[in-house]
Amino acid sequence: MNYAIKPLEGFTEKIGELAFMLEHSRSVTLNDVKDLQMGELDDIEGAGGNSIGALLAHIAAIEKVHQLISFEDRDFTEEEWQQWGAAIELGEEARSEFKGRTLADYLTGLEQLRSTTLDKLRTKEDSWLYEERYWPNGVPYNNYYLWFHVMEDEISHRGQIRAIKRRLRKG
Repeated sequence: MNYAIKPLEGFTEKIGELAFMLEHSRSVTLNDVKDLQMGELDDIEGAGGNSIGALLAHIAAIEKVHQLISFEDRDFTEEEWQQWGAAIELGEEARSEFKGRTLADYLTGLEQLRSTTLDKLRTKEDSWLYEERYWPNGVPYNNYYLWFHVMEDEISHRGQIRAIKRRLRKG
């Protein structure tokens, strides 16, 4: 593993650095879940907890919605919300929806989404990162923030995944 942040080939400088960080974060996540079995992916502690599987689905859903916002300047359609809403919101619906799936099921989705993200990022110039838009409430954001948030969210949920794994391995 390389611990020096440098632009990935095929990208502009800043976008290449961002792509490196996204890929590094993902590789650590994949390493953390590589040996999990269905029972571990499905396990939920307590009434309000999330399973590792639901957290992986959430990581994928966050990437998907940020693809739509940053590359297509839109949010989920109603049909897309039906597909991705439980993973975005987590909670009770996600606890029932995300069980009985294999690790390969989750990883395939994550890999497909990341491939699309990287393909789209290859078409952008660094200035695209700084293009400012506004949320419906008037708060400004830019594409750099959106992709920072994708990475930040994954890292945060990876911490939850690690805590669940520790509990499972002790029990």
